[in-house]
Amino acid sequence: MSKIRFHALQELSNRQPLEVTTPSDKLSDYFGCNVFNRKRMQEYLPKEAFNAVMEAIDKGSPISREMADLIANGMKSWAKSKNATHYTHWFQPLTDGTAEKHDGFIEFGTDGCDVIERFSGKLLVQQEPDASSFPNGGIRNTFEARGYTAWDVSSPAFIVDQTLCIPTIFISYTGEALDYKTPLLKALSAVDKAATKVCQLFDRNISKVYANLGWEQEYFLVDLALYNARPDICLTGRTLMGHSSAKDQQLEDHYFGSIPPRVTSFMKELEMECHKLGIPVKTRHNEVAPNQFELAPIFENVNLANDHNQLVMDIMKRIARKHKFVVLLHEKPYEGVNGSGKHNNWSLCTNTGINLFAPGKNPKGNMLFLTFLANVLMMVYKNQDLLRASITNAGNCYRLGANEAPPAILSIFLGRELSYTLDEIVKNTDTSSLTSKERTTMKLGIERIPEILLDTTDRNRTSPFAFTGNRFEFRAVGSSANCAAPMIAINAAMAHQLNSFKKEVDSLTEKGIGKEDAIMRTLKETIRASEPIRFEGDGYSEQWVKEAEKRGLSNISHVPQSLMHYADTQAKEVFLKEKIFNETELQSRLEVELEKYTMKVQIESRVLGDLAINHIVPTAVKYQNRLLKNLMGLKEIFPEEEYEVMSADRKELVKDISKRVTAIKVLVREMINARKVANQITSHKDKAFAYEETVKPYLDKIRDHIDHLEMEIDDEIWPLPKYRELLFTK
Repeated sequence: MSKIRFHALQELSNRQPLEVTTPSDKLSDYFGCNVFNRKRMQEYLPKEAFNAVMEAIDKGSPISREMADLIANGMKSWAKSKNATHYTHWFQPLTDGTAEKHDGFIEFGTDGCDVIERFSGKLLVQQEPDASSFPNGGIRNTFEARGYTAWDVSSPAFIVDQTLCIPTIFISYTGEALDYKTPLLKALSAVDKAATKVCQLFDRNISKVYANLGWEQEYFLVDLALYNARPDICLTGRTLMGHSSAKDQQLEDHYFGSIPPRVTSFMKELEMECHKLGIPVKTRHNEVAPNQFELAPIFENVNLANDHNQLVMDIMKRIARKHKFVVLLHEKPYEGVNGSGKHNNWSLCTNTGINLFAPGKNPKGNMLFLTFLANVLMMVYKNQDLLRASITNAGNCYRLGANEAPPAILSIFLGRELSYTLDEIVKNTDTSSLTSKERTTMKLGIERIPEILLDTTDRNRTSPFAFTGNRFEFRAVGSSANCAAPMIAINAAMAHQLNSFKKEVDSLTEKGIGKEDAIMRTLKETIRASEPIRFEGDGYSEQWVKEAEKRGLSNISHVPQSLMHYADTQAKEVFLKEKIFNETELQSRLEVELEKYTMKVQIESRVLGDLAINHIVPTAVKYQNRLLKNLMGLKEIFPEEEYEVMSADRKELVKDISKRVTAIKVLVREMINARKVANQITSHKDKAFAYEETVKPYLDKIRDHIDHLEMEIDDEIWPLPKYRELLFTK
């Protein structure tokens, strides 16, 4: 057996679950203990400093430098009590993770000799990391390094590994956003203002609308030893080769099954560390594919929920290593089984406690619900290409369209009863005589609108944007994604749509039409116009592909083509008009995503070429030589006629191995040449298109030959851990 593979399998055979001890039997005793939350602020800050922070969080009021110094001093005192030695501005650049630069609580004293521990308001509020080395889409040159991080007071500071982490935005020296958090905060502000204006058509007591997010993080675990023996997983996050296991998820026996002891131990420690950081993780379970799992929290405000998801993705990687696991967040680490998503459950709630995506308790409340429901339909219909672009990346394209992942066609599932309600509103039919056999109903109390029913329909797992009773679940988001990307698009687009709706209602009332009639007319037109986006059937079927085309819905699986919709007319209408991005920022986002895609395909191409030529081909030739030696031995011993019969299958195998080895060499050479040609292109768009169309296809072609060789070559000498080992070793 190959030494690396053998040693990996031998090493993991001795693994045992680690013992995990929680700080207390009561979760409430340690929940948020590593967070500088309101409770700790009250304890460590002077009253005036605490009030300044609360005013900033609740009303957006500025914090003076004097107050910032007081806050920084209290924050440092708390951090030192938790044995923190360093602090950092924790931000989210346009990469696949977060960034941090650690500085110690150390400065020279006034005498210039002794050192003191100090943390000032100036250091709390703003710092200056290098802006040129992060993705910026051409905003900054290499020699223009200045950039700023600025404190996001709405997200509390926390401690990880004895370091005080302060959530911040990240902008360039010239003021352009270089991160995910800055446009996210703008999008949340935009949807708050737009939604509040629409709400006040129904209830003047509503003065603020909050966007909430509940994410569901799917991931795979692989043993550390096996991970280290698979260079493709180490360098790309997925297997670039590997024949399917005879058994994978066909029996669906892993889904919701008992969690393996080693994994349970990992999950316990992960949950404990999350709870210390105030992350309200609640759900854990086995997912459909072998060695695939899910973690989900209670929903929170979008900004905080997004920070928590970014933090969780980092923490889970660290803790997994302690348990001799590696977390795979790639959307499709294994071919032929479920990929991993990150379902974004999105809702809007008012300061008066109303969930705008839940039917109300009276006619006015139900009209409010229907108004927001219809505007979500129109938002998705008008911005389908933008929403798809927001979840498009090099990994998610392998996942969408199979194994419970939604298709690339954007549609909304409402359920039969709710769809019927909307249809009746458009028809303006008198439905007062209708009855329902369903268990839970709410009447609008308006004769021309039928009953609204709760939870009277099944769920549709193939729907990319499904209504699930009191929220919308955007199921197309990939597991490695920053939730901010789709949340920026959704909330900005929703703000734009609500502003359009309000403008139409206002124009009708200005013509003398009563407010209720104006709302009803606009509502009916919105429902009617958005009807093509509603779909209740099987999103995987060929019939739906044809039907979607008839409805004018786009179906884009070409990654760069999908990303280009960040720059189309509708995206600009949303982002520029709602002041989420300026022209420069929007163009830079597009260039960053195109370049990121190009580099990921480039890396996969180089890794596969290396493995094919330096691992697989030598193994195949070695086995081929063994077969040839065997054939020569048979020929020496057996008569010609008997030899021909006995050697026929071996000769065919030798020929097939030779054919595949030659094909691999030719394809790798062609792939390298295609890469060289693509690399000469200077335009980010054209280069990304070239990699998609001329380089990426070679990955599957080469893989096909390697996967056949895996089934033909003696298992004893195959160099890389196989799918059955990667997926079923606990």
